Amino acid sequence: MPRIPTLIRERADASTVSTLNAVKSKLGIVPNLFATFAQSPAVLNAYLAFSEALGHGQLSSAQRELIALATAQANACQYCLSAHTVLGKGAGLSEEDIASARKGLAEKTVNQAIVTLALALVHNKGLVTDQELADARAAGLSDAQLIEVIANVSLNLLTNYTNHVAATEIDFPIVALK
Repeated sequence: MPRIPTLIRERADASTVSTLNAVKSKLGIVPNLFATFAQSPAVLNAYLAFSEALGHGQLSSAQRELIALATAQANACQYCLSAHTVLGKGAGLSEEDIASARKGLAEKTVNQAIVTLALALVHNKGLVTDQELADARAAGLSDAQLIEVIANVSLNLLTNYTNHVAATEIDFPIVALK
């Protein structure tokens, strides 16, 4: 049972209902995480704006999904693993890509650098070493991409932690934690 429930639309202000309707129009559903974020319209809008902005960055949607999967696995967030397995497939990731990301692995060198850096950020609370940055750069990541990896990890920490605290009901095909 959720510890922080999803927002009941009938109790929401018109602006929040409009935002949730826009989410439903875009995704076909209003994921329970978004309806939980809607308890604070400021958080819902901040999440959506941040996510939208990162979608216009240098990292591809598949690369952003690799970060989400690796971060969710590292944080044992079953909701996000379930959601990003579906979203990852939609971004072109194969079952093997998804399983590998959960293990901190990726096929392409640049994607491996992205996943490795993301996990270093998660495991070390942002305190990465000079060598870890040098390795990411040697694999081809630009400074812009380094910053985007940090931003994507941050966005995923928000979702992982919210799901842990809220005990958000999973509304995607459930993926087991490993």
